[in-house]
Amino acid sequence: MRGASLRRLFFLIFLLCLTTVKVLPAGLTVSPSRSQFFEGDSVSLSCEEDNISAGWTVRRNTTKGLSECKDGWGKPDGSSCTISILFIEDTGVYWCESREGAASSSIQFTVSGGSVILQSPVLPVMEGDDVTLSCQTKTPSNLPAAFIKDGSLIRTESAGHMTLHHVTSSDEGLYKCNIRGHGESPSSWISISGQQVEINH
Repeated sequence: MRGASLRRLFFLIFLLCLTTVKVLPAGLTVSPSRSQFFEGDSVSLSCEEDNISAGWTVRRNTTKGLSECKDGWGKPDGSSCTISILFIEDTGVYWCESREGAASSSIQFTVSGGSVILQSPVLPVMEGDDVTLSCQTKTPSNLPAAFIKDGSLIRTESAGHMTLHHVTSSDEGLYKCNIRGHGESPSSWISISGQQVEINH
């Protein structure tokens, strides 16, 4: 079931990337900044752009289809949107869109109904930076965790945290973690960026 949900999510991302819209210098920020959440968590999404008059709103693409914050899944406040209680169905792709239909680059996050999540960057990581991944249970702990990339075990860390030093493009991939007795997290894609560039969908 988890594999089918992941394939469906990547299909939604593929459909979004087929949309030909010009990307303007607007950015979607996520607070707390991570790519996975437990069901019941809350999250705030904000469109940051100099031209406030453009009327940026937060939109998303999930298994329920395309919609924007005011459609009932979030509480809009100007160019921001707060989801006070996350559900598994909130898993998907999110971005900012102006009144004229211009869009920011997109981000994706996963809402898990399980007991383990992987805390990893939701935005692309600059090449050369250090990245710390944390395997988290619903009740905060420092249990040993196994970290997996593209289906292969990287290593097991006793405190549930793993740092990738001076990342390169070879570190890009699909990551997840496992805590014995608690379960496995969903998978999240970590992107490595060589330089800051505008992305055209």
